[in-house]
Amino acid sequence: MQRTGTISTPLNDVQPMLLRLFSRPMTKSDMEAIRTMLLEYYETLLQQEVEGVIHGKGITRRILTVC
Repeated sequence: MQRTGTISTPLNDVQPMLLRLFSRPMTKSDMEAIRTMLLEYYETLLQQEVEGVIHGKGITRRILTVC
């Protein structure tokens, strides 16, 4: 017998807004555009966080050349 779980974590403020915003028919291209936009947004946030950590730890990039 298979059990189905429920989500016990309450929604944050953004999640209900997104559900209302996207509760309409969408084409596949609409869904792909939204997916791409969200991925780009979170990629930018991740890069900023990584750059902050690198700067905060004083990490530098050395380029090694092979003769």
